[in-house]
Amino acid sequence: MIVSSFRSRRGRNAPQPPQYPSIAGWKDLDDPGPRPRPPRPPTYIRPHRTRGQRIRHLVLWLFTILIAIPTLLIALVYWSAEIPAAGTVPINQTATITASDGSTVLAKVVPPEGNRTPVPLSEVPEHVREAVLSAEDRNFYTNPGFSASGLLRAVRDNVLGRANAGGGSTITQQYVKNAFLGSERTVSRKVHELIISSKMAKEWSKEDILGAYLNTIYFGRGAYGIAAAAQAYFGKTVPELTVAEGAVLAALIRSPSALDPQTRLPQLLQRWNYVLNGMVEMDTIAPGERDTIVFPPTIPLPAPEDVNTTRGPEGHIKTQVLRELADAGISDEELNTGALQITTTIDAKAQQAATAAATGALDGQPPELRTAVTSIDPRSGAVRAYYGGADGIGFDFAQAPVQTGSAFKTFAVLAALQQGIPLSRAFDSTPVDVNGVLVRNVENESCGTCSLSEAFKRSLNTSFYRLTLAMNNGPQAIADAAHQAGIPQDIPGVPGQSLTEMGAPPMPSIVLGTYLVRPFDMASAYATIAGAGRYHQPYFVQRVVRGDGRVLLDRGGDPGQRTGAQPPPSEQRIPQTIAAQTATAMSPIASYSNGHALSGRPSAAKTGTTQLGDTGQNKDAWMVGFTPSLSTAVWVGTESNLPIVTAGGGRIYGSGLPSDIWKQTMDGALADTPAEQIGAPAPHPAPVVPAAPQQPSRNPYDILSPPPPQQPEPQQQPTQQQPFIVIPPAAEPSVPEPEYEPEPQAPAAPPAEAPAPAPPVAPLPPAPRVVEILPGVTIPVP
Repeated sequence: MIVSSFRSRRGRNAPQPPQYPSIAGWKDLDDPGPRPRPPRPPTYIRPHRTRGQRIRHLVLWLFTILIAIPTLLIALVYWSAEIPAAGTVPINQTATITASDGSTVLAKVVPPEGNRTPVPLSEVPEHVREAVLSAEDRNFYTNPGFSASGLLRAVRDNVLGRANAGGGSTITQQYVKNAFLGSERTVSRKVHELIISSKMAKEWSKEDILGAYLNTIYFGRGAYGIAAAAQAYFGKTVPELTVAEGAVLAALIRSPSALDPQTRLPQLLQRWNYVLNGMVEMDTIAPGERDTIVFPPTIPLPAPEDVNTTRGPEGHIKTQVLRELADAGISDEELNTGALQITTTIDAKAQQAATAAATGALDGQPPELRTAVTSIDPRSGAVRAYYGGADGIGFDFAQAPVQTGSAFKTFAVLAALQQGIPLSRAFDSTPVDVNGVLVRNVENESCGTCSLSEAFKRSLNTSFYRLTLAMNNGPQAIADAAHQAGIPQDIPGVPGQSLTEMGAPPMPSIVLGTYLVRPFDMASAYATIAGAGRYHQPYFVQRVVRGDGRVLLDRGGDPGQRTGAQPPPSEQRIPQTIAAQTATAMSPIASYSNGHALSGRPSAAKTGTTQLGDTGQNKDAWMVGFTPSLSTAVWVGTESNLPIVTAGGGRIYGSGLPSDIWKQTMDGALADTPAEQIGAPAPHPAPVVPAAPQQPSRNPYDILSPPPPQQPEPQQQPTQQQPFIVIPPAAEPSVPEPEYEPEPQAPAAPPAEAPAPAPPVAPLPPAPRVVEILPGVTIPVP
């Protein structure tokens, strides 16, 4: 079936004879063979083009390619080009950083092509303008802003590969090239230059173009603009330029490097004469006047230097200022183009004193010694002096985390007072065994059992170690007090949170200054104590003004006049009475430390020294102190943890070189200012109701601490000190040992003689009357 079926299909597909219709039906038609094709029409023969036709076609193609399409593109570029309004084109300009007086220049920020000071065209003498036109564009006031011949020369030179491709531009074209396009030597850049110049010539006045050009063009010696050039070659301002000097500057524009008067005077003279002769042709000077003009003297070429590098100690101030400007939201574009006048908080007198003290103290000492000085205003947080090292582009030691030694004991005093432990509390100063290690005082000094204020003055490590153990969670309490005063939680260069064991609670050795803190932070934290416990975030920048007078940042005293990002509001972090008592306890230390009391004014200070392992040598030495108007921290050490010794080989302690630098800095900065008292009592010394008849210590740790409490009266004559509250009056700053109760007492009559006084602690006066509340445990009472 399959085969038959297949065959039947094949049969159907076999060729059949042709059929034709008839009345009877379809009949086969005899096959006549293939039908003949109809005759093809004759083939089209393209007519032969004449020579003229071929030329016309060629011209049409050339016109389309060389004229029509470029014209269309040029028209499109011309239509889409946006020309900014005159006077709004940003140009790189130098930003100037000054001290707080606004006149003492500390550093400059010079962006690329930014060494310029824009001046209005009205300040440029007429003869200087004419000299520039004679040198660069004698048809400036009549041309349409571009030179067609210059474009053709650029095309020719680029095709021929000549090195001088692109010259012959008008002043308008030169300005467009410098302000918008750059100096690339290509035909496309030249076309863009021509288009923008043409459109600018229609939208800007000739005076606007010439003024912008004179403030933009390069004159050599790193000077951009006519004002910088006048200073670079003649040491003059623009209005002071003579005809001869103006011709010199105009001659330099064509090739400043090849025409410097110090190295290429003959070539410059030739160009200078060309400019003056052109001025005669332009009828701007008379021929007789031309004959009297002689080549003017120029100032020597200054030694090459990086104008953007401040090598002295002010370089570190510049770094801090730039960081703070970025944090305040002032962009790099604003910095580079705004001709900013940046007024810092740096006091010129204080900065000079700090720099002189630091360099003078290290003069003649071992070369490996380094120092850092930071001074801060406790009333505002303004940085008044900053010395991070002699090399402004080297390491900034004011930002270096180092151990503080005994200078950290100040925060232990704050923590103790906050827990109610008074400065008169007595502590044993004999050596302490800590896990088999015997902690001693420097040179085995001891006071036996003496008050906390006495141990503070003598910087006795053993007494303060016992104080740390006597407090409730003493190490953490000291760390918290330091953070309250201003030591940051996070310090660059210190892993983890500061004053911790990689996030774990600190060890008792924190009281000896074993954790890393920067000198800048110590000045800030001590400033909080000087400011009655109120913390102000330190800052460097006071005011920023653009060259056009617009104020970008102002941190002045009047809140209504402040502009831009402001420092955070100040915070009362430490009770005023506690800050005042701490400051009073620190008042005798400067004098006790080898006689470094300030000249004619009281101060509060603390020294510090850290040892270099078990070598018996020291590696860091500190002096930190303040008056109510200035807090200064001084550190002396090395870059590589080397022993710090003097030129004579003696070990350096905080009471040595650091105290010398501190005293000289403070005396110089505060000269001719009124003396201020340390630790003046607050009007309300306690947060509790002061009328209570009895104010015993409210802290249970004071009662349960191992040593029995000793509460001596202030070391003053009874006739001079009436009922005593917290700290001595401001009128008596010279008290030698101000050891006072931390807890304020209600005003009362002087206490009577104690019936059973505790054994006196030399050289302290007898203790007040005490009451035994438990067997062997007593507390003082008024």
